[in-house]
Amino acid sequence: MKISYLYKSKESNMSIITFLGTGTSQGVPIIGCKCRVCTSSDPKDKRLRSSVLIEQDGKRILIDAGPDFRQQLLRENIDNLDAILLTHEHKDHTGGLDDVRAINYLKEKALPIYCEERVRESLEREYAYAFCEEKYPGVPEFDIRTIGNSPFNAQGVKVQPIRILHYKLPILGFRIGDISYITDASYISTEELEKTTNSKILVLNTIRREPHISHFSLEQAITTARSASPGICYLTHLSHQIGTHKELEASLPQGIHASYDGLRIEV
Repeated sequence: MKISYLYKSKESNMSIITFLGTGTSQGVPIIGCKCRVCTSSDPKDKRLRSSVLIEQDGKRILIDAGPDFRQQLLRENIDNLDAILLTHEHKDHTGGLDDVRAINYLKEKALPIYCEERVRESLEREYAYAFCEEKYPGVPEFDIRTIGNSPFNAQGVKVQPIRILHYKLPILGFRIGDISYITDASYISTEELEKTTNSKILVLNTIRREPHISHFSLEQAITTARSASPGICYLTHLSHQIGTHKELEASLPQGIHASYDGLRIEV
């Protein structure tokens, strides 16, 4: 079932964000779990691993390609990407990159992937067959573009990295136009949060209501959203511990919403 909710801007220069996945590292439902969230029949409680597609200036920019990458693109009928941005190297954010082979074939070239040097090194280990000198026919083609914390151009689209901490691991969020996307954060400095100023859409991670060592709790996410004061904030990277979508949405203050897989927003 395709679900969409549109926040339409009066401006003609429109950007679109599509939530391909809104779940934590194990997704929802979790294998073997019989809790009421994992067994819910509400499609908004089916959460694939977190990823978004941002359409800006005629380009399609994917942020993260986890293990559900293939399923997400098929569900949303996406057969073309211009670039992939990687927030960090954990498998729930990079585990689907082998499936860029289809995009390679359709575009007849390697797909640009923007990531930090540490992430590039991780990809070379995890996907060694794609980097070896004598490649097996049909392996994925990666065009790795190394980035840092400075603004860069991704296939004609300006991207502002946002430095955050995932426990002790420094990772990146990204701002593209009026959309700021921050996932897997447990800490963000005031200076870095200011990079999201005047965002129409701010996406923040939260994993559960209780404190967590490497992710914002719900209270921390709400506090961070209030500090940033975006047009609207959407919460992502949701585990089964945070409850159903209906329960979470009902508990949130004005201007903050629970995202769900398939949510599409025009700004």
